[in-house]
Amino acid sequence: MIYAVLIILLALVQYLYFSMRVGGARGKYGVEAPSTAGNEQFERLFRVQMNTLEQLIVFIPAMLAFTAYALPGWAWVPGLLFLVGRQLYAWEYEKNPASRGPGMGLTFLANAVLVVGALVGVVIKLF
Repeated sequence: MIYAVLIILLALVQYLYFSMRVGGARGKYGVEAPSTAGNEQFERLFRVQMNTLEQLIVFIPAMLAFTAYALPGWAWVPGLLFLVGRQLYAWEYEKNPASRGPGMGLTFLANAVLVVGALVGVVIKLF
């Protein structure tokens, strides 16, 4: 469980970093709250933050369930894949949103492994 918690905390640190970049970009590009549009570079950073938040909603409970009901010693693998996928997504989206595919693919793969693995583990434990 400790590795799952460590990976989740690292994902939250990564999200906080993305959030701080959005805050800094507001001032740098003159995008006053509550506006979320007006400068393309700001919008890219904002979308990275929001998409990461959307993915964390799946990742965190799936990571905990995978650890509790599936393969606790292996949870770090899809967890690390998630972190790498999110960082790749951020780098690519900031440069060119059309190139975000590989990072999104890694993120989706990690979340799918966690959800399906946890679901299989729960079903096995039920029977």
